Amino acid sequence: MASADLKDELLCSICLFIFKDPVMLRCGHNFCRVCIDRVLDTQDESGVYTCPECREEFQERPALMKNINLHNVAERFLFTQPDPVEISGILCTYCVDSPVPAVKSCLHCEASLCEKHLRVHSKSSEHVLSDTSTSLENRKCSVHKKILEFYCTEDSAFICVSCSLAGEHQGHQVMVLDEASEKKKGKLRNIFQKLSTKREETEKIVQNLEERRRKAQGKASGEAERVTALFTDIRRRLEDLEKRVLSEISRQEKEESILLSSLIQKLEIKKDELSGKMRHIEEMCNMTDPLTVLQEPDTGDLCDPEEEGGDEDINRCLHDVGDLDVTVISDKLHTLCDIITDIRRGIYMEGPADILLDVNTAANNVLISDDLKTATWTQYNQNRPGRAERFQYNQVMSSRGFTSGRHYWDVEISGSGMWMVGMCYPSIDRRGGWSYIGENNKSWGLMRYDDQYSVRHDSKDIQLPDEISSNRVRICLDYEAGQLSFYELCDPIRHLHTFTAAFTEPLHAALCVWRGSIKISGGSRNWEKPS
Repeated sequence: MASADLKDELLCSICLFIFKDPVMLRCGHNFCRVCIDRVLDTQDESGVYTCPECREEFQERPALMKNINLHNVAERFLFTQPDPVEISGILCTYCVDSPVPAVKSCLHCEASLCEKHLRVHSKSSEHVLSDTSTSLENRKCSVHKKILEFYCTEDSAFICVSCSLAGEHQGHQVMVLDEASEKKKGKLRNIFQKLSTKREETEKIVQNLEERRRKAQGKASGEAERVTALFTDIRRRLEDLEKRVLSEISRQEKEESILLSSLIQKLEIKKDELSGKMRHIEEMCNMTDPLTVLQEPDTGDLCDPEEEGGDEDINRCLHDVGDLDVTVISDKLHTLCDIITDIRRGIYMEGPADILLDVNTAANNVLISDDLKTATWTQYNQNRPGRAERFQYNQVMSSRGFTSGRHYWDVEISGSGMWMVGMCYPSIDRRGGWSYIGENNKSWGLMRYDDQYSVRHDSKDIQLPDEISSNRVRICLDYEAGQLSFYELCDPIRHLHTFTAAFTEPLHAALCVWRGSIKISGGSRNWEKPS
C-alpha cells in the first residue's frame, strides 16, 4: 500500500508516468521537463504562462529548476519496482527458460528462431527461412505435406517438389518462389510507377482546383464588398433625395402659408370696413327724420371705386394661390431614374480597363512615358517615323479598343493648359483641324478651354454649368447601351454628362494635351456613385 502511495506521488500530472528528468516551477509543482516544455510552447502565442497544476500565472516564461532529490527518488523507485515486460508475437522455439521473441522461422525445421539461435542454425538450402508472421502450416503442401518451393504459372498455384514431378501440375511451367516473387515485384513496380504518375497528375489537378477555389472565394469576397458599398451608396443617395424633396415641400408650404396669411389679413381689414358701412346704413334706415336721411350721401357713394380696384388685386392673388407645385417635386423625384441607371452601371461595371497608349498614334509634340500611361506636351519634336495612323496635332489614342461590355478608366490631368479626354473610332481623321476629339462624328470628349468646361461631339459644344474642381476624371463606357459618361472624381463622385449613341466601331481611349500632361490611372471596382 505504501508503495502504491509513493508511486502516486511520483507521477507527472501531464503524462501520468513516473517522473523523467523532473523540474520544478516557482509555485512548487513538479513535471517532466519534456512535458512542461511542450505546455509552455503552446502558451508562447498568448504570452501568458500558467502552471498546469494550480493555474498560477507568470508574466514571462518561467525558468525550470531541476529537482535533484525528486529525480533520485524516482530513479530508485523504478529500480526497485520495474514495470513488467510484456512480450507479444511469436516466441523462439528453443528458448525454454525465458520467453524470447523470434526473428525468423525455418520452414524445414518447423521452428521459430531468436537472434541467438538463428546464428547457429543450418545454412543449407533445404532450410528455408521466412518471416515469423508466416504460419508454418500455410507454407506446406496440403497433399504431400512438403514445403511450397515453386509457383505454377499456368494454374497460379503454390506447389511443392512432388507436385511439380507428378500430379496435376506435371509438365506445367513452374518457377521457384524467389524468381516468381521478383517477377511479380517487377510488375508491381511498373504499376507503382504508373500510379505514382497518376497521383502526381491528380495532385496537380487538386492544386489547380484549390487555386480556383481560392480565387473564387476571393472574387466572391470582393463582389460582396462591392455590392455592400453599392447599396450603402444607394441608401445614402435615397436619403439625400428624400431630404431634398421634403425640403422642397416644406419650402413651398411656407411660401403658400405666408401668402395666404397676408391675404387673410387684408380680407379681415376689408371685412371690418364693410361691417362698419353696413352698421351706418342700418342706422340710416332706422332714422325717422327724413331731412337727416336725405342729408346723408347716396348709398352708392359709400362704395369706394378705388376699393373695387383693391378687390380686383385680391381676386388676382386668390387666383394665383394654388396647391403645391408638384412639377418641381416630380422633377426632383426623376433623380430616381438616374440612381437606378447608376445602380445598373455599378452592379455590372467591369473592373478598371487596362489602357495603354499607342506610341504609333502619338503626335510628335506628345511625349509618351515608358509605361505607356502618361501623355505630356513637349515643344521638342520627337521625330517619330511618319505613319498613316499618327495624329498631326497634340493627340494620342489607346492601342486597345472595346466592342462590347461595360468598362471604365480614369485620367489625372496636370498643368493649366487646354486638354480633352474621351473616346474615338479608329477611323477618325489623323490630320487637320477635324481630327481633334469632338470635332467630328467619330469622337466624344470632355474639354477644358480658358477655364471653361464642356462636352463635345460632331463640333457641337454643351457647356457644363459647374466648374470641375478635381484634376481627376472617370470615363465610363456601356457599349451595348450606347452610353459614354463622364464623372468628376471628387467626394462624392459627380456626374458631368452622358452621350447616347449607337456605336458602330471599336472605341479607343483618346487624349489631347497642351502645356501639361494626362496620366491614365487604374481606379477601383468599388467606386462611389454620383449624387
